[in-house]
Amino acid sequence: MLDARDRKLRRRVALGRAGEAIAARHLETSGFTILERNVVAGGVELDIVAREAGCIVFVEVRARATSRFGDPALSVDGAKQRRLARGAHAWLRLKGAAGWRARFDVVGVVWEAGRPRISHYRDAFSSPF
Repeated sequence: MLDARDRKLRRRVALGRAGEAIAARHLETSGFTILERNVVAGGVELDIVAREAGCIVFVEVRARATSRFGDPALSVDGAKQRRLARGAHAWLRLKGAAGWRARFDVVGVVWEAGRPRISHYRDAFSSPF
């Protein structure tokens, strides 16, 4: 039998997966091509790696069950940005795409009245490649 902590963790994982699926559909309908999802590079998990108009886009997805604490996309702090940049740089090297133009987007997904609300921040932060 699962204890309360296990149930909470399972709900959080399910919420994250649902948010990533919704974000991926949003990106595809916006003209992005999804290259990979949940890929690990440089010891960092990258939620979504996509391509849009000749640019590689590393997308961090944040999902929350409510908006009580604000837009989840705004929770990507400096430490997380540095980790994502490290992972993105490793991914570009591994794929032989070090010379490609790249950027970081953040997608927030919040459920309101049982429906997801999506916030997409293009070029949310920068990193020297």
